[in-house]
Parts: sequence; C-alpha cells; structure tokens
Amino acid sequence: MEFDFINKELNKLYETGKSKRYGLQPAALSKYFMRIEQIEAAVTIHDLWKNPSLNFEHLRSKGIYSIRVDKEYRLEIEIEWLNDEKTIGKFSIKELSKHYGD
Repeated sequence: MEFDFINKELNKLYETGKSKRYGLQPAALSKYFMRIEQIEAAVTIHDLWKNPSLNFEHLRSKGIYSIRVDKEYRLEIEIEWLNDEKTIGKFSIKELSKHYGD
C-alpha cells in the first residue's frame, strides 16, 4: 500500500531513527519500522486485518484507524480509499500515541 506521513516528526523518525518528540526504546523503535514495512508490503487491507498481532481497527473518529506497534504504542492512520470496495487505500500516518491496555 502507499503511505505518507502527516506528522513530520514521525517521518523524521522513520528516515533517521531519531526524533526529539518520540524517544522510543530500541525495541519499540524496531517494531515501529516493522509496522511501516508491513503497511508498505500489504496488497489489500485484508493483509493487515488477518494479522492479529497488529490489532488493526477502526476508531470512533471517522476515517481514523490504528495499528498496534507494541503494548505501549499505536500508530494512528487516516486512509484514503482508492477503490469502491475499500480494500486498497493510501495510508497517511498521523500519530504515534500511547495506548493503555487492549
């Protein structure tokens, strides 16, 4: 799937592995990179939904989805659907937020 970053600090974190705003531990940083790679490798939305470790879900806010990075963090994503079936879309990575429990 296509993706871009709404949040410039997350883009910087992805490109350099460092960010003043997001001081992730090495294990969480590694999972952050892995999640971005999983988004990029997905052909359809079903590739993400069928992976239970991602806990990919639609949030209450319209058009906002989340993917689990680890037990503490989640990526918040906006999706612009590119087909009527809503199986292919452009992912815009909006935020890396703390998540408390599942």
